Amino acid sequence: MGYFLKSVEEAGKLARPADFDYFDLLDRRYSQLRRYTPTLFSAFEFKASNPAVAIVEALNLIKELNDTNRRNIPDDAPVDFVKARWLKYVFNNGKIDRYYYEMCVLSELRDCLRSGDISVVGSRQYQDFEDYLLPQDQWQLLCDNNEIPVAITTDSTTYIEQRQELLFEQFDKVSDLLTLNKLPGVVIENEKLVISPVISNMPDGATQFCDRIYNLLPRIKLTDLLVEVDYWTGFTKHFTHLQTGEMASDKAILLSTILADAINLGLVKMAEALPSHDLTFERLAWVSDWYIRDETYSKALAEIINFHTKIPFSAYWGDGKTSSSDGQRFKAAGHKSFNEEINAKYGTDRSVTFYTHISDQYGLFHTNVIYATDRDATHVLDGLMYHETDLKIEEHFTDTNGFTDHVFGICHLLGFRFCPRMRDLASKKLHFFDGVNQNSPLSPFLGEKINVKLIAACWDDILRLATSVSIGTVTASLIMRKLASYPRQNKLAIALREVGRIERTLFTLYWLQSPQLRRKATNELNKGELKNSLSRGVFFHRLGEVRDRSFEDQSIRASGLNLAVAAIVLWNTVYLENAVNLLKSEGVIIPEEYLQHLSPMGWEHINLTGDYIWNLKSASSIDNLRPLRRKKTKFKLR
Repeated sequence: MGYFLKSVEEAGKLARPADFDYFDLLDRRYSQLRRYTPTLFSAFEFKASNPAVAIVEALNLIKELNDTNRRNIPDDAPVDFVKARWLKYVFNNGKIDRYYYEMCVLSELRDCLRSGDISVVGSRQYQDFEDYLLPQDQWQLLCDNNEIPVAITTDSTTYIEQRQELLFEQFDKVSDLLTLNKLPGVVIENEKLVISPVISNMPDGATQFCDRIYNLLPRIKLTDLLVEVDYWTGFTKHFTHLQTGEMASDKAILLSTILADAINLGLVKMAEALPSHDLTFERLAWVSDWYIRDETYSKALAEIINFHTKIPFSAYWGDGKTSSSDGQRFKAAGHKSFNEEINAKYGTDRSVTFYTHISDQYGLFHTNVIYATDRDATHVLDGLMYHETDLKIEEHFTDTNGFTDHVFGICHLLGFRFCPRMRDLASKKLHFFDGVNQNSPLSPFLGEKINVKLIAACWDDILRLATSVSIGTVTASLIMRKLASYPRQNKLAIALREVGRIERTLFTLYWLQSPQLRRKATNELNKGELKNSLSRGVFFHRLGEVRDRSFEDQSIRASGLNLAVAAIVLWNTVYLENAVNLLKSEGVIIPEEYLQHLSPMGWEHINLTGDYIWNLKSASSIDNLRPLRRKKTKFKLR
């Protein structure tokens, strides 16, 4: 017992007091910092935005002291950046302590590099945020001519007043509906919002009808399908030579190269699978090098999608102004050495994600490859902004991974209605302006107040950022990744987040009121799930594993797959319309609501495997289609 009491007494002597601060030990580390800080300050040139000017001035002062071998910090040294925790250490007996002053400057430099408030001249990782945006002189010219390409008022006061009035109106409306228990499918239980799940609206008999229609479609090989779609649209004309701009002279070689990308077979195996000895690996590789590029794939895809939107039957699925996007994960070959290709959510295997945008008419109008650790939200705007089709998207749906407050903000600025189906929406806080009714049923769900002053202070920069994205000075994904990469967000990132919070709160209020919006989100995202299923069926070789190592090759592979799936969707749409018209001509009464459930994503009638023979002269024209598979049995709808 005595030994135990003695050990407790010794432990008490060694224990640090409750008010101990680790800053007390920093001065002992100063000698280690001095080994490299003079070289650091002399080797790099730092540039600051307004919030961090004092820090750069302090860095220059320390550099000057190092160059002149002076020790003491002058009394007029910049100290505006010194935070409260550092004060008692930096200021010692009325003098500025050199050790703690320099360490405080280094600490603030680290945080400002992370936030983007300080940049390093000549660096790529710590590039000045200004360099990503439209040059100041061009921006000023747009302002002077009132040509700012955004979808909102460019006056910050008017914008705030309009959004404030709308938020008050919707907040009061939802509060009243909750009080009267008239909010469809929404109740408050134990101070939590409970939203009823969306129930399928598939009418009785629609499934049987869809199966019967698909049973009428002619069986076809994937090779013949691509030939036929090319005969209708001429999409192969966009695969031009990199130098001469001429079209490929041998269409069989070109289509074989495209198919090798689409089904994940690769050029070597495709050459072995082709029956003709003329279709060699060398010829396939030559066409791939000179004719297959992201831009040629993009133009060919646009040709297919534009043709698809003009088919009358497409209108049953939507008007082409709504879209959704989703990522599809594929395993990637190689060693587990690249952290950006490993997402713990999916295990320890490397993977890549093909992120695809699809219209409400099932048109796959954009795809790109993203790393497995990238969040989908970073790439939402790329598909909306940079596709080459004639689609005019106004409303876009994503799942939870596609949502951030920054996306809400930029989508609103650029004129897109952003509608994510957020898994934890009921737990998200609502943000508000001064004057909101604090005694409403929604009061328990209120979060932070909107920082109106910050939005007003950064309004010019917010509009400049949106303009830079709109006119292509910087890609949306790059600027979104840059904003999201700041562990300590800079003022512009925070201000854009505040704009996004306004829009997210308004969207949440609309979501609570509208079961139609909730159903529409589910329906649109389900189209993406059907697309993923079809893509898996097409991309079947090598067990669906992406074995290309470079990002460029992976992107080409994704583009080939997207083109083939879009061709299948177009072919199915044409023949589904033909089958429906045939039944109608025979007097079969088909309810209109059945047709919107007739998806063009089926592929049971398409032979995806087997021989790859190109019958270039056997394609049917759009006015003289292949005969349907008819049985002499009368079809009745139940």
